[in-house]
Amino acid sequence: MTEVVLFHHSQGLTPGVAAFADELRAVGHTVHTPDLFDGRTFDSLEEGQGHVEQIGFGEITERGVRAAELLPPDAVYAGFSLGVLPAQKLAQTRAGARGALLFHACIPVSEFGAAWPDGVPVQVHAKEADPFFAEDIGAARALVSDCADAEMFLYPGDQHLFADNSLSSYDPDAAKLLTRRAIEFLGSR
Repeated sequence: MTEVVLFHHSQGLTPGVAAFADELRAVGHTVHTPDLFDGRTFDSLEEGQGHVEQIGFGEITERGVRAAELLPPDAVYAGFSLGVLPAQKLAQTRAGARGALLFHACIPVSEFGAAWPDGVPVQVHAKEADPFFAEDIGAARALVSDCADAEMFLYPGDQHLFADNSLSSYDPDAAKLLTRRAIEFLGSR
């Protein structure tokens, strides 16, 4: 099965992120969930974003890169929102990357290199009216149009962290479909 490195969102390594990792483990994948916040979680997206602003986005990205250095390089890198930063950087720059799952966010490819690497498939998942994803949709569309191995899935609604079952933004139907698609993606790696 596939080795997966899953990075959490700005509310931290919540029970919902852990539950998602467990769903992937239940079908045989090895899933690592580095804690970029040293055990801290936040009750709201705003509180978590405030914490991230204190630390800095660059530092969060580098914490993820450092955590992955201890793991095999031939992994699929996945991230929820903020976690897309280290996931996407690793997928684009770490030799041996087997793919990327970008949930709720997408960074312009130019942030981490000249182009998306050949042979590294990627999926982007988000709600079509998510106000946070509105600033990322252009980058996601560019990635999908420039990369033969890229797919974007847009789900109805406007919830941001809809795949985290521990948050009020959780959408069980969309999360089930996202999980099924992610499992199919991992099964083909």
